[in-house]
Amino acid sequence: MKELKEFTIPFIGLKLGEHLFNFKINNTFFTNFDFKDFNSVAINLEVVLLKKPTLLEFTIQFKGFVNINCDVSNEAYDQDVSGEYHFVVKFGDEFNNDNDELLIIPHGSHQVNIQQYVYETIVLSLPAKKIHPGVVNGTLKSEILSKLEEHSLNKTTKNKDEVDPRWDTLKILLTDKKENK
Repeated sequence: MKELKEFTIPFIGLKLGEHLFNFKINNTFFTNFDFKDFNSVAINLEVVLLKKPTLLEFTIQFKGFVNINCDVSNEAYDQDVSGEYHFVVKFGDEFNNDNDELLIIPHGSHQVNIQQYVYETIVLSLPAKKIHPGVVNGTLKSEILSKLEEHSLNKTTKNKDEVDPRWDTLKILLTDKKENK
């Protein structure tokens, strides 16, 4: 991963108080992380830096969409994404990012790069299972969905009360076990 300069925020010359930074995020940002799950990206990112005498407080807020493929139908669709993440930057003897909400940078540092926090916040805001809205409401028509419907359990079973004859042999084993007790 190459460090992107636009996500490096110099804080040494800033006055105490709140400072606002705005970014537009597209596919280029994610290809830097070798993340290729998105077809296209359009996200507005707002970073609020609250500079205090001994620490920095960052709030990352984003809103937009990512174009991704559905896990069920593999059809591309726009998934709305939004979220917020808050973390604190303190100064210490050496760099430490073990804690998700606390970043420690060496004394004398004059800038902090937030691209890893932005990347993780956006990627983790996506649902675990990505389903096209047309699949949910039944309006999407595709060859894959037709095949899934054709091979679904409800279509292959003629009668729900009808039991697969292969289970009968196993039932004999159960009844024999009860009789032997």
